[in-house]
Amino acid sequence: MNSVKAVFKKQVKDTYKNMSVLIQFIIYPAVAFAMTALVDVSDMGMPNAIFTTMLASVFVGMALVPGVATIIAEDREKKSLRFLVMAGVKPSVYLLGVGGVTFIASLFPSIAFAFIGGFYGQKFWVFIAVMMSGVTASILLGSTIGIFAKNQQAATGLAMPIAMVLGFGPMIAGFNEQVARWFSPFYTQQLNVVIDNFNTVGDYQSGTSLWQPFAIMWANVVVLAVLFILTFAKKGLRG
Repeated sequence: MNSVKAVFKKQVKDTYKNMSVLIQFIIYPAVAFAMTALVDVSDMGMPNAIFTTMLASVFVGMALVPGVATIIAEDREKKSLRFLVMAGVKPSVYLLGVGGVTFIASLFPSIAFAFIGGFYGQKFWVFIAVMMSGVTASILLGSTIGIFAKNQQAATGLAMPIAMVLGFGPMIAGFNEQVARWFSPFYTQQLNVVIDNFNTVGDYQSGTSLWQPFAIMWANVVVLAVLFILTFAKKGLRG
């Protein structure tokens, strides 16, 4: 527990100093708010929360993956991770410390998205649950990329294409059924499925249609957790 606290405190200080990371937690809810307030989608036959749905999936997929990858790659490049491992810090402890900061920080924009989208009551809690499930998956994926990459530049170069696919793929899938089928195994697409379910009152009230997307999202989390542990075990001391 003391090791987790030490890594957590270290990451809080590092994140506070990194404005390029901090701005990610502000810009996406801000854009969602502006577009929701300025664009009238009622005449287009679209739900009022369409921009919240789009920007929430972009935030989870595109903002967090490169951010976490860069943070961990920086630790490796500066030898901080090597010293932590030599001090007996396990992969799970390091991930809890570094990922915990991102997880908690992501809760605030997630709450903002909920209010912007008009999700209250039970919908609010379902939205927060699905957002934080996606956040968990992105933290694991970003961590794996950060461990795998040689340096910060390589981490960014590797993470950005993956993040763009995860972030913008569900947006395209909303207009193309074939793309939606291709993206159905990915957690960002299932995040969209749950939020879109809010507009189908019968399905939402029954709750039966929520089990599958949550199951797929957490299958993603399990696979990514195993991938992170294997990558850390193989390359955690390199650099």
